[in-house]
Amino acid sequence: MNTARAWPLVLRLGTAQTLAWGSTYYLPAMLAKPMAQGLGLPEIHVWTAFSAAMLLSAALGPFAGRAIDRWGGRPVLMGTSLLLAAGLATLSQTQGTVGLALAWLLIGLAMGGGLYEAAFATLVRLQGTGARASITGITLIAGFASTVSWPLSAWLEAEFGWRGACLGWAGLHLLLGLPLNASIPRAAAVLAPSRVAQVDPAPASGEGTPAPPRYTAWILSYVFASTWFVSTAMASHLPQLLVASGATLAGAVAIGALVGPAQVAGRLLEFGFLRRLHPLLAARAATLGHPLGVACWMLLGPVAGPVFAVLHGAGNGILTIAKGTLPLVYFGPNGYGQRQGLIMAPSRVAQAFAPLVFGACIERWGANALWISSALGLSALACLLWLRTGPRR
Repeated sequence: MNTARAWPLVLRLGTAQTLAWGSTYYLPAMLAKPMAQGLGLPEIHVWTAFSAAMLLSAALGPFAGRAIDRWGGRPVLMGTSLLLAAGLATLSQTQGTVGLALAWLLIGLAMGGGLYEAAFATLVRLQGTGARASITGITLIAGFASTVSWPLSAWLEAEFGWRGACLGWAGLHLLLGLPLNASIPRAAAVLAPSRVAQVDPAPASGEGTPAPPRYTAWILSYVFASTWFVSTAMASHLPQLLVASGATLAGAVAIGALVGPAQVAGRLLEFGFLRRLHPLLAARAATLGHPLGVACWMLLGPVAGPVFAVLHGAGNGILTIAKGTLPLVYFGPNGYGQRQGLIMAPSRVAQAFAPLVFGACIERWGANALWISSALGLSALACLLWLRTGPRR
């Protein structure tokens, strides 16, 4: 697929991903408290249901990826638009704990085949090994999901209540998300079925090129799980950490607001300078972002908070792209969707438990809990240093 045809597709997929992330991953930040109050439940019930949805999405990811390998992303992503609309509509009508859990499980079913991994697999199914630039483009657009969704959710809740907000998101999936995903080209028109293979236990990386070591998938799985744990923990607890280290609440909010733009800046860097490098080298540099930021913060105190936010955000932005490009570089496009689902499943589990586990660490050690997240980042770097770049695709 040439550039002229690729970028309209990237714009459509990126917009649909912004909608998908904003109405799932970023939804509880704005609606968990009013939802719990409206149902007369402790807020932890909402977060527990959300974690269950994340665990379900981890279990279903490989199956969604396999479906994309077989039929392309268009029918899978269209199906998730319908499921998300149904789940959010169900959530708007729930009256208790059981209904809350069932609604979030329906949303989790859609998340298993409707977030980044599915979008990446869709691009690889259409573009093969040339999908790196398109993967970066999608993350650039969807990187503004929180920037768009948090104010929109807050406005909908203020005007129509949390039930109206959920119904509003459901309507957006039907009126915007579904048509955008329906506009994705059919895979058969771009990539012949003969070029799509089932996952090989030891897939070759190319003609005349030896297959990567069998531990490569395990290493990538650990790297993505550990870095996504850190990312989710920071998204949940960064203001609390900043206040614990001596920053004012207003300062903590201002510093936290730097993370989003820094993520987009990191993705722009990857799209520009770093795209000339092997994705492994970019990923190694990105894993250093959080540990370096922690070192500055712990040595200099709250005054270094903006430096931490920029380093952490930029590294996280580049690693989001690496989650799509590294499996493509090492294993190729054949069976990419199913393999991507398997590699990323532990990341979803880590994501589900990160707020609770890291919150407990903060309660016990305060800001010193950052040494734990820093150690996880350094362990990811050590694992990536074990891999070799090999021949470029």
